[in-house]
Amino acid sequence: MATFRANSLSRNPSSLSQAHSEVVRANSLSRNPSSLSQTRSEAPRANGKPAVVPLEVSVEAGNAKADEWLDEDGRPRRTGTFWTASAHIITAVIGSGVLSLAWAIAQLGWVAGPAAMLLFAFVTYYTATLLAECYRTGDPETGKRNYTYMDAVRANLGGPKVVLCGVIQYANLVGVAIGYTIASSISMKAIRRAGCFHTHGHGDPCKSSSTPYMILFGCVQILFSQIKDFDEIWWLSIVAAVMSFTYSSIGLGLGIVQTISNGGSKDSLTGVSIGTEVTSTQKIWHSLQAFGDIAFAYSFSNILIEIQDTIKAPPPSEAKVMKKATSLSVATTTIFYMLCGCMGYAAFGDDAPDNLLTGFGFYEPFWLLDVANVAIVVHLVGAYQVFCQPIFAFVERRAAAAWPDSGFIARELRVGPFVLSLFRLTWRTAFVCATTVAAMLLPFFGDVVGLLGAVSFWPLTVYFPVEMYIKQRRVPRGSIRWICLQMLSVTCLFVSIAAAAGSIADVVDALKVYRPFSG
Repeated sequence: MATFRANSLSRNPSSLSQAHSEVVRANSLSRNPSSLSQTRSEAPRANGKPAVVPLEVSVEAGNAKADEWLDEDGRPRRTGTFWTASAHIITAVIGSGVLSLAWAIAQLGWVAGPAAMLLFAFVTYYTATLLAECYRTGDPETGKRNYTYMDAVRANLGGPKVVLCGVIQYANLVGVAIGYTIASSISMKAIRRAGCFHTHGHGDPCKSSSTPYMILFGCVQILFSQIKDFDEIWWLSIVAAVMSFTYSSIGLGLGIVQTISNGGSKDSLTGVSIGTEVTSTQKIWHSLQAFGDIAFAYSFSNILIEIQDTIKAPPPSEAKVMKKATSLSVATTTIFYMLCGCMGYAAFGDDAPDNLLTGFGFYEPFWLLDVANVAIVVHLVGAYQVFCQPIFAFVERRAAAAWPDSGFIARELRVGPFVLSLFRLTWRTAFVCATTVAAMLLPFFGDVVGLLGAVSFWPLTVYFPVEMYIKQRRVPRGSIRWICLQMLSVTCLFVSIAAAAGSIADVVDALKVYRPFSG
């Protein structure tokens, strides 16, 4: 019947035009049931009864069915909500960086430390709201979607800035994967050392290598990396978010107990005192690195667009949902950061370790430290995936576009929660192995965290969101708003440069005495 109708239409162009109009109208009706009922009520009546409106069932049945599981862009319907987006953000934000905040505040003191934390929180939240507006180009509810950060830059800025954004973003994501591998191995090693200290006393060095733990973490990531895409790791993000609250709460509780047992705080208004152990030059470098640590602790803009692309279609718009999720997440993490960082500094003063739960500012109760460090490891398993899924998606899209007929790339097999393909298995495994080896070469947790935060903060968190917002909203050059946005960008650039300088200085010092694979 469909063939006969097609032949008839090809012989009669006017019929073809009429049929096209019917199909367009049917499409509209299938998307708008109220219009369908209205059309039926307006249909001509025969013998007092409404006549049936003919639809192109052979064409539209498939489309109507597809509408149930496809979004307007032809991709599988997004199912993300305010809560899943918040979980992704919290998993990305409340990372291992929270554990270095006591050290960061110790370098800056009671005045500059909390002030810097609040400043970074405000800047991160504000620029995240600007970036959320760039998910769609044009209308915030019906405009063209930008699936990745690079797509948003391409749609709004174009030119060489797209390549620059891609290099910075994906280099930063690789760096975060390396940093999280380091952090997880330190936590696993701390579990062993806590038991050793409890058994043999605090005088025993209880030394061990972090290399086996990095290999173990890498093996776990090879398994979880086979989860196909961002949409399918929502449950892992929720587990990771719960774990982040768990170890942050334990660190906060231990800090309070330690402060009480000390008979008061061991802090000062200006932070670490210059003396025999710390020179004025080291004080400057460490203070600058502290800014990098705080910036890293708030870093999530590099995956904001990818998170927003998981939110289900409007209404309300994805931007509104993302702004609410960002507001909740940044507010929640800032409260935890202030409490953990400030109480850690109050407990240990100038001696605050660069990792509150693994630097052994606390020794007892050892089992509670074990629980906290297990929570850190579980959280980092999920956080690693949140930051690496955009890399996986980028490479696989490029490969599929370059070799569309390759069975090695396209053929898939679903096994439980995993959708396996030879290409995905091969390249994701190679990526995890590469980041694991790199982590073995650079196991400097505090220095790596500070450097990553410093390098990525200005371009990804501030510069590109500001420039895209100005372009999309057509902010007049020279207007008060334009001047304020540019001042914000320039100020953050200077902060990033200073923080990077401090972190590089510490990495250079660490490399002078470190031998690869001996950590």
